[in-house]
Amino acid sequence: MLIEPLDQNCKSLTLFSLDQITELDDKLQQYFSEKLVFKPEFNRTLVSFQANKTKALYRCFKYKEAFSVSLVQYLLEKYQINQGNILEPFAGSGTTLFAANSCGIDAEGIELLPIGQEIINTRKIIDLNLSIEDLKRIEYWKKHKPWLETQELEPLPELKITEGAYPDETKRLIEKYRGALKLENQQVKSLLFFALLCVLEEISYTRKDGQYLRWDYRSNHRQGKTPFNKGEILKFEQAIVNKLDEIIEDIQPSSQQLELFSGNLDKGNIKLYQGSCLDILPTLPVNYYDAVITSPPYCNRYDYTRTYALELALLGINEKELVHLRQQMLSCTVENKTKDLLKINSDWRRAINIADNQKLLQFILKNLEQQKQQNLLNNNGIIRMIRGYFYEMACVIQECGRVMKPHAPLIMVNDNVRYAGISISVDLILSKIAEELGFYIENIFVLPNGKGNSSQQMGLHGREPLRKCIYIWRNGK
Repeated sequence: MLIEPLDQNCKSLTLFSLDQITELDDKLQQYFSEKLVFKPEFNRTLVSFQANKTKALYRCFKYKEAFSVSLVQYLLEKYQINQGNILEPFAGSGTTLFAANSCGIDAEGIELLPIGQEIINTRKIIDLNLSIEDLKRIEYWKKHKPWLETQELEPLPELKITEGAYPDETKRLIEKYRGALKLENQQVKSLLFFALLCVLEEISYTRKDGQYLRWDYRSNHRQGKTPFNKGEILKFEQAIVNKLDEIIEDIQPSSQQLELFSGNLDKGNIKLYQGSCLDILPTLPVNYYDAVITSPPYCNRYDYTRTYALELALLGINEKELVHLRQQMLSCTVENKTKDLLKINSDWRRAINIADNQKLLQFILKNLEQQKQQNLLNNNGIIRMIRGYFYEMACVIQECGRVMKPHAPLIMVNDNVRYAGISISVDLILSKIAEELGFYIENIFVLPNGKGNSSQQMGLHGREPLRKCIYIWRNGK
């Protein structure tokens, strides 16, 4: 069953003004007033990739959508999660998994994007399967650069949106590097390939910028009114040698080298499910997980299939597969089509009904529909995206409640958003949905320095901050 554009509960309503939305939002904020707690120690560095820039191995690939390992470690300690099994439905680059693993806790993650899967699987190789001989081979590559001598080229896979992403000489060296990889064993090959993935952005004409890749003025891509200059574009040899050196340094710090290669019996196990959490969550066992720690994609139009297009192309994703990945993602971009949620899992009728009855959400959707009719939206797909986001998240929350043990915490990092002048309290709406699905709302921690408007919204609506929060829910069953 597809979710209809306009919920039946709203048919009797005739006015959907911003004032009414504000009034409903105020009521919901008052309802959760004792749960909303300002938490200055949760600064944006801690709740973002920034704090990972100094952490061994986490720093190697700049997965900018990740939260920090320091945050996960803090949460594990604060909520006394020290045994059992943790679930991360949106595993990303594996921050939650490896933070739990280092504390001796088993962790399972679900990740859709192949780049996240590759990072996690490479980290697992480093932790479990890398030998001293393998590490010596990595050092050999750093020192002797065997790709410069090889005659075998492995063509660089490209997508339409990545064509012309590298200077010609850089592209040729990538192909030589890929050719030389064929001679190595699987562990060494995986680590060398990971190093290549890590440097693609800095040796290309592109820079990740949320919803898309920005192209430097030196590329052949068309420029906007203000040509973009990304600064220094590193030569391939410099970038890859630097990255190999960083990886070697992170793998074998002198104080931990013996522990690494003798195996750490105190570490937990990591299991990765590859695919969409909407497909995989219903297959997981009931009452099994001791905690869920996650940060889902935000409802902010960011299209990870575009921002990570260089990496996805190198991983062999073709055009058809790219489109399929985009549609499998949680609805967070205007190109996401409506998912038939009841076809995926007929048990989600409860979650859908609860989303249907969220008055604030339905008022917001109707207001946006009215703005669409007056040609006031800059993209009509915004309505479908917002509706899909909340209905899909309702189903994810229901599944988390099913697979979690009673009273287990669900901890989620998320941002509020704004579209067409409407500030959407993602934190309050999702918390109300969670409560009606049987969760106890323990806290909604509000971070300092709230996020401002996007540049598109700035001129019309100013820089009014939006809440970024960490939700602490307890499974009430």
